[in-house]
Amino acid sequence: MQPEMSSPQAVDSVPAYWSIPAAALLARLDTRTTGLSSEAARARLARVGANTIRAGHDGSALAAFARQFRSPLVLILIFAAIVSGIVGEGSEAVIIGVIVLASCVLSFTQEYGASRAMQALTARIARKALVLRDGRETLLPVEEIVPGDIVRLSAGNLVPADGILLETRDFNVSEAALTGETFPVIKTAGICTPEARLSQRTNTAFTGTSVRSGTATMAVVKTGGATEFASIAATIVHVAPETDFARGIRRFGYLMTEIMLVIVILVFFANLLLHRPAVDSLLFSLALAVGLTPELLPAIISVTLARGARTMAANGVIVRRLDAIENLGSMDLLCTDKTGTLTEGVIHLDACLDVAGTDAPQVQLWAFLNATLQTGMANPLDEAIASGRDERDDIAAYAKVDEIPYDFIRKRLSVVVRRAGEREDLMICKGAVQTVVAACSSVLAEDGAPAPLDAAAAAKIDEKVQAWSGQGYRVLGLAVRRFARQDAYRREDEADLALAGFLLFFDPPKLGMTETLHALAARGIKVKIITGDNRYVAAHLAETVDLPHRRVLTGTEVSRLTKEALVRRVTQNDIFAEIDPNQKERIIAALRKHGHVVGYLGDGINDAPALHEADVGISVEGAVDVAREAADMILLQRDLGVLLRGIDDGRKTFANTMKYISITTSANFGNMISMALASLALPFLPLLAPQILLNNFLSDVPSLAIATDNVDADQVRTPRRWDIAFVRRFMVTFGLVSSFFDVMTFAFLLLVAGATASAFQTGWFVESLITELAIVLVVRTRAAFWRSHPSALLSWLTLAVAVFAVAIPYLPGANWFGFVVLPLPVVGGLIAITLAYLAASEAAKHWFFARERRRRRGRRRV
Repeated sequence: MQPEMSSPQAVDSVPAYWSIPAAALLARLDTRTTGLSSEAARARLARVGANTIRAGHDGSALAAFARQFRSPLVLILIFAAIVSGIVGEGSEAVIIGVIVLASCVLSFTQEYGASRAMQALTARIARKALVLRDGRETLLPVEEIVPGDIVRLSAGNLVPADGILLETRDFNVSEAALTGETFPVIKTAGICTPEARLSQRTNTAFTGTSVRSGTATMAVVKTGGATEFASIAATIVHVAPETDFARGIRRFGYLMTEIMLVIVILVFFANLLLHRPAVDSLLFSLALAVGLTPELLPAIISVTLARGARTMAANGVIVRRLDAIENLGSMDLLCTDKTGTLTEGVIHLDACLDVAGTDAPQVQLWAFLNATLQTGMANPLDEAIASGRDERDDIAAYAKVDEIPYDFIRKRLSVVVRRAGEREDLMICKGAVQTVVAACSSVLAEDGAPAPLDAAAAAKIDEKVQAWSGQGYRVLGLAVRRFARQDAYRREDEADLALAGFLLFFDPPKLGMTETLHALAARGIKVKIITGDNRYVAAHLAETVDLPHRRVLTGTEVSRLTKEALVRRVTQNDIFAEIDPNQKERIIAALRKHGHVVGYLGDGINDAPALHEADVGISVEGAVDVAREAADMILLQRDLGVLLRGIDDGRKTFANTMKYISITTSANFGNMISMALASLALPFLPLLAPQILLNNFLSDVPSLAIATDNVDADQVRTPRRWDIAFVRRFMVTFGLVSSFFDVMTFAFLLLVAGATASAFQTGWFVESLITELAIVLVVRTRAAFWRSHPSALLSWLTLAVAVFAVAIPYLPGANWFGFVVLPLPVVGGLIAITLAYLAASEAAKHWFFARERRRRRGRRRV
């Protein structure tokens, strides 16, 4: 059994562990190069805690409940209750307090339930690391890593903890998350000086950084809150880019705040001028402002998005950031690579050819050695080569000597092998044809003799590659060079190679891809290909699946364009080919500059910046760590059909969110304006402050079912975006209709029914609440309301609250709120006014949306 670490403080007591020789540091950690035993690791995990960095909201129920009281609206109500208590209005203070508590409990249950559901979903895509446990390589959740663990790192990994590097092979790490340095840093085993700053510790890897190329073995020294990343995170708050949906919410908040301020100030001072009690005037004006605002909006958004996330998960899309659902519904442009997305992703090696273009078994053997002996990233091209091995080849005679891993600058990978009985080593280099040819000085003729690689030979090579690419093949070059035996090889040795031949791969388009792309186009989403592949291959595929393919912009051309020039050019092109990884982010940013809501689908190491830049970053379950962490959502299958269903779900979620906002603001706006005007004309307040708050609370209860509501087909047909001007027009139009019928109600209660102050307040409370409930059924759809059926939950909740509204004056405790029993003729009159209001609202709806269609057509013509 492996001994336990003598003290959890053993390493922390040494301030500069990067300056300690590896053997001594391993001894202090009570570990060895074969890793910890499972028993020792469990004991350490219990002592030092999980390898996590606490960020964001506390996940406890108590913290979630406390957050409900941070809303400015809630604070306004609490202030009103305190004022009531101070001036002796104890019953009013109690009523306001009960309504505040009920609202917060309702909001808490929705938010906390949504957060629990999201935790369950994100657990399905938890990140893992390759760790040596009990002498074997084991994939473990990063949370279970402890000091003393030995971790294997390779290109695409996120470093899971702080540690010292024991072995490295062309190991390059991006430390931008810690240092802000754009370019990757070369890391090597060894020691650094105790005074070395973070960026100078070349023998150390840190939590949150990402491996760009090469491989390494790391001994974990610090985890969780003890890491450098945690100490920086404690002092620096990272602000994520504002999403399109978040921007819309912010602008909506500004609109509500402006209206609230105007109402509070005007109504309060007008009532003071009418010599009404200051406290009553203040409470009434505050209640009006709160009554106007959809105070359950955070809860509605949480439950709607959480339900949308669960629906999307059932359809194969795991959402990592909830507001990305709304952005997915707004997306009008999708950028994607082709391999595995538009194509099957099962790449076949169709041919191994010599420079003359004839079958070459020797080229196949060399390609097999290169693909199977390399230890960097696993990739489908190498898998295709390995599966095409000729069993007659004598592989056992070759031993690997060294390796020069792939990187995105050279775009090639070399393996050096030694054959038994031979005095020379053989370097086998494969990669992009252009970069392999650039490292060659000769070509191998059919008899194996080298011939000079002159301009004529290079032109013939380019002609062959272009022809193959035009047929849809992806082509790699393969070159060799013999060396006198030596112990190690460097990148500088990749020179004076002899071009041996070509590897031709074919990845057929997915079945049904053309139909899927047509379905995306029908939903208003354009697809652009961004790929590192040859322009001819990309154009051939685009033509096959019926995508526009004639306007191609290459990486070379992109590199020559300024930021402004790229913004002008970017929408004119259908395909971006031969693109370097760092150019993807530039292209996405340029497309967003044009006002597009851009989605980006990627799974590679260098897709992370583009995923972060896009409005919706989309990756797949099998993607590298860096890509998955940068993405907003993960596809459980690399299939645009899955994404298509997610888009529909996102649009339904967005539509239901906007329903609540449009319905509540328009109904509340009309009622609050009516009350403000009535308060100036009547000798008494049209509604007491507790009645306003109760009205607003009860009208919001059915809205919690908005997330379950059915959505009309026309609302998911095109991308939907926040439009504050539309919300304002909707609110004013339907608010004025509501106010007109409020005046009718006032006239009926005063002139026909001869209502007293209490009867007036009771009658109007019932009528305004029923109309707020009923209008939901009208404006939730753009079609005639009897043709579009609401969900069962929304229907039943609306009916239940409507029955309760009519019954309130007759229930025990009604006098607490100032309600009195209404005569049946008065109730009948109120119902008649409500039916007339619904008919007028239905007519206004058809007029409003017809005008909106004309407005949109006019904008398009302009």
